[in-house]
Amino acid sequence: MTEMLLPNDTNNLGRALGGAVLHWMDVCGAIAGMRFSSRQVVTASMDHVDFIAPIEMGEVVVIEGYVFNTGRTSLDVKVEVHAENPRTGEERRTTASYFTFVALDEEGRPTAVPDLACPTDAEQALRTRAVEGRREQLREVVDRYDL
Repeated sequence: MTEMLLPNDTNNLGRALGGAVLHWMDVCGAIAGMRFSSRQVVTASMDHVDFIAPIEMGEVVVIEGYVFNTGRTSLDVKVEVHAENPRTGEERRTTASYFTFVALDEEGRPTAVPDLACPTDAEQALRTRAVEGRREQLREVVDRYDL
């Protein structure tokens, strides 16, 4: 997904509102989940989010998501956000998180999703990086609050 950061989605410093970025991430993750499962999906959870770089008004926001794991009715999706200066092409990572979505049938009840296949080495490597990245992020969060 791409968005342009416009005034309605900025704070008084001309930077992206965190809530707008979270909204875009949720929509992008849901689209990835729906494309994978061919079902309507709903957000079950979103892991920890750190905003590591601001997005300035007028920049292009690139939101990318992909399914990296499945359960019986759930899909795990990694979503990354980058900001791009449209004049220079300079790009930087601004945030990322991991979402879990649940697929629904026509009556709105959880329904089975296909197994995730990663037939190429590149796809398997992408999945492995996402699984390991999620584990590492969760460890870091626990360490922050481990008194």
